Amino acid sequence: MFCFFTMMFLLLLQFLILHIDKLIGKDIPISVIIELILTNLAYMVVLAAPMAVLIATLMAFGKFSELNELTAIRASGVNPIRLMAPVFIAATLLFIGLAWFSNSVLPEANHKARSLFIDIRLKKPGFDLKPNSFYDGIEDYTFLVNHIDNKTDSLYDVVLFQEPTDNRERAYITAKKGKLVSEGSNGLTLFLIDGIMHKTMPSNSNADVNIERTRFQKHRITFDIGDLSFERSDPDRRNRSDRTMNIQSMQVIVDSLQKEINQQYLKSAEMNYTLPKIKASDIAQQRDFRILLIDDIDSVKQAPLTSDLIVLNTINTLDEQIEVLGRTVTDLQNYRATFQSSNANIVWRLKSVSKYTVEIYKKFSIPFSCIIFVLLGAPIGILTKKGNFGVAAIISSVILTIYWISLIQGEKLADRLFVSPFIGMWAFNIIMGIVGLVMLLQLTSEFQINRLFHRRV
Repeated sequence: MFCFFTMMFLLLLQFLILHIDKLIGKDIPISVIIELILTNLAYMVVLAAPMAVLIATLMAFGKFSELNELTAIRASGVNPIRLMAPVFIAATLLFIGLAWFSNSVLPEANHKARSLFIDIRLKKPGFDLKPNSFYDGIEDYTFLVNHIDNKTDSLYDVVLFQEPTDNRERAYITAKKGKLVSEGSNGLTLFLIDGIMHKTMPSNSNADVNIERTRFQKHRITFDIGDLSFERSDPDRRNRSDRTMNIQSMQVIVDSLQKEINQQYLKSAEMNYTLPKIKASDIAQQRDFRILLIDDIDSVKQAPLTSDLIVLNTINTLDEQIEVLGRTVTDLQNYRATFQSSNANIVWRLKSVSKYTVEIYKKFSIPFSCIIFVLLGAPIGILTKKGNFGVAAIISSVILTIYWISLIQGEKLADRLFVSPFIGMWAFNIIMGIVGLVMLLQLTSEFQINRLFHRRV
C-alpha cells in the first residue's frame, strides 16, 4: 500500500505539472477541477498497481534474503515457493480486480475526463494573454502584446487584428500602450493609447481596395466574453474512442469491421479481368501507328496490324484495332483504380480492427503484469539481498522503463499492422515471464540452465 500510494502521488504530480496551466487562473469552478482530477485517477490506479507490486516484491524478498531467512527456510526443508504462494495468490486476485476495473470503471472515467478537457478547451475560460504570443481566444480578434505589467494590467506595444463582420470592417490596430478593464462577468474593455488604425473601407470596384489610416490618442474597444465562461456539456452526447469503451462495445465494432472486410474481399475477388498476353513490342508498334495517324494520316494505309494478340488479329481494320486497345487501357485503368480503392478500404478497416483489438488485449495485459512482476521481482529481490526502498526503486525503474517502452512501441507497431495485437501487448509479459520462471527454478530447485548447455555441448 505504501508503494501504491507513492506511485499514485508521483503520477498525480506528473498530471498536475502537465495540465496546471490549463486549470488555474481561468475561472474554472473548483468542483470541476476536483472532478477532473478524480476522473483521471482511474488510469493512474491501473498504472500504479503493477508498479507497486514490483517494488513491494523486490523489497519484501530482498529483505527476506538480506536477513538470511532463505537459508533458514531451506535448512528446515521448506521449499521457498511455499512462501511465495500467498504472494502469487494476491497478485492473481489483483489481476482479476484490475481487469474488471479496466473494463467497467476506466472507460467511463476516461470518457468523463475527455469530455471535461474538451469543454475547457472549447469554451476557452478566462482571458489568457501572454507576451510575444498570438491570442485568438476572443472571436474575430487576434492579439499580440510585447510586454504585460501584471501589477497594473497595462499592455505595451499592442497589435490588434480585427476581422470584418456585418457591423464593422477589417482593421489593423497598433498602440504603444493599452489597459484591460473588466466590465462585469461578460464584458471586457480595452483602452488603447497613442496608436494607429488601418481600416479597410468598402469600394464600388472589386479590384480597388481603399485603406483608411487614422491616428488616435485614445481608443476604446469593448468585447463580449460571455461565451468564454465555462459550461458543462453532456458526456453521453460525445462520441467514444477506443479508450472510452469497454470490451463488449469494442468487440461489436471489431465484428462489424471484420464483416465489412470479408465483404471487401469478396468484392475484390469478383473483380476479374481476362486479357490476352501483351508484349512490349506490340505496345511500341501501336504507339508508332498513333503518331503516324496524327502527323500524316493520308500516308498511312488502313491495313490491320499483325500482332500476337489474338483479339487484334480477328479485327479487319486498323481503326477498330486502335479503338479496342484504347478501350482495353481504359478498362485496365478503371480496374486498377477500383482495386486500389478496395485495397485502401481493407487496410483502413484492418488498422481499425487492430486498434480496438490492441485496446482489448491491453485491458488484460497490464493487469496481468502484476503476476509477471511477482514472478520476476521475487528472484531478483532474493539475488540482490537488499530490502531497502532505494535499491528496489532503482531496479524497478529499469524494469518498468523497459516494460513501458515495449508496451508503447508494441501498440504503435500493432496499429501500423507490423505485428499482431497479441504480440504487441503480450510480448513483454511472455518474455519476462519465462525469464522470471527460469530464475525462480534456479533459486528454488536443483534446475540449472547452464547444465543444459553443457549437456548439449
